Amino acid sequence: MEKIQIVHTNDLHSHFENFPRVKRFIEQSRNKADEFYLFDLGDAMDRAHPLSEATNGQSNIEWMNPLHYDAATIGNNEGLGNSHEHLEHLYDHANFPVVLANLYENDPSRLADFAVPYKIIETKQKTTIGLIGLTAPYILTYPLLDWDIKLVQEALPKALESIKNCDVKILLSHLGVSMDRLIAKDHPEIDIIIGSHTHHLFPKGELDNGVLLAAAGKYGQHVGTINLELNDKKIVKKTAFTTKTETMLEEAGDDEWIKAQYDKGENLLDQKKIADLPQALSSNYQDDDSIIQEALLAVQEYANTDVSVLSSGLFLEDIPKGIVTEKNMHDVMPHAIHVMRTTMTGDNVWHLVMEMEKNRLYLRSHMQKGMGFRGKIFGELVYRGIKIDDKRNVYINGKELNKNQEYTLALLDHYLFVPYFPSIEISGENEILYPKFLRSVFGDYLSKKYPI
Repeated sequence: MEKIQIVHTNDLHSHFENFPRVKRFIEQSRNKADEFYLFDLGDAMDRAHPLSEATNGQSNIEWMNPLHYDAATIGNNEGLGNSHEHLEHLYDHANFPVVLANLYENDPSRLADFAVPYKIIETKQKTTIGLIGLTAPYILTYPLLDWDIKLVQEALPKALESIKNCDVKILLSHLGVSMDRLIAKDHPEIDIIIGSHTHHLFPKGELDNGVLLAAAGKYGQHVGTINLELNDKKIVKKTAFTTKTETMLEEAGDDEWIKAQYDKGENLLDQKKIADLPQALSSNYQDDDSIIQEALLAVQEYANTDVSVLSSGLFLEDIPKGIVTEKNMHDVMPHAIHVMRTTMTGDNVWHLVMEMEKNRLYLRSHMQKGMGFRGKIFGELVYRGIKIDDKRNVYINGKELNKNQEYTLALLDHYLFVPYFPSIEISGENEILYPKFLRSVFGDYLSKKYPI
């Protein structure tokens, strides 16, 4: 009888506050197990944390390396939260392989240079464990960063063929729970799917069509464990469970370490000066010197559009008078959000504005999560160049809207992904302006307008 233990992390999202306890749990599990393997399922980094932002994710790799991960795959935060160059070099100093079968260089015959298509591990008893990895195929956005992303139905069969002779077959999935269940239904030859992306939690695993699904939630709030028992290299028992991180003992020094990571990131960002503001800018959209009015002009100039729309919840605090640094910009706008140029005819602009007006009261205090947003509430929608009268007539830059004319709007990709404004996806010709985040676009604008 052979016993194998697998511990897995996923969607850590740079929640460094959980890292010390997670680290000790992993080390203790390794010390107790006869045969032990450690995997990460992606979204380990998130630029919302200042240290990840300041080091382009290298701080996350530095934390992972001493734990000796046996393999990792990437999530959309690594894939789309980095420029092509930053992702290409994110794992330069990693001591573990990145297993990923569906992300290719601009040449569709060449797998991403930092990745391997599969990995085969041989245990002490010569059992072979075949690993493949897949990440969520955002077909609209990966090409904007000069990547070629393959759909699951194209990449999975080829990947499975690579490990078909292995005794144990494992998929490292950053695809989400629905896709994991579909794969289990169609591919019972897979023994285990370790899942992520949708932040789902399987406290005791889930058995679908004979395939064991495991998932450990989000932010390092849980750690996943899988136990396998094999007889003559055949799995006779497989179970999964998760452990709450809050039940793990804290130790003296944890809080100091956590604070030090944050402070280090803040200090690194604070060294990068951007602009010299003659007056403070307020996060209150109603103030005369509001951030949002400057930001509306910034995104409109950047996207070269007729009008612009932003929401007040994007701006988390004021920008002080005087020298502005990357720390200020990150504190105010930690989001993984990009400017988007949308072109649509006037009749569709009218529909979009009506959608915004219909949802205005709800969104004003709506607790928004995800889709790149890293703030609290969605906030107030604020227009630049758009007016509406009490008869629902829309005016663009002072002229009544021509329903047959084409207009350009500076929006955010966030507004495309949330469900509140369907006209953007249905009627808009949308160009997401990668790779700069909103804070970088705004920072560049301030740098030109208020140079040091």
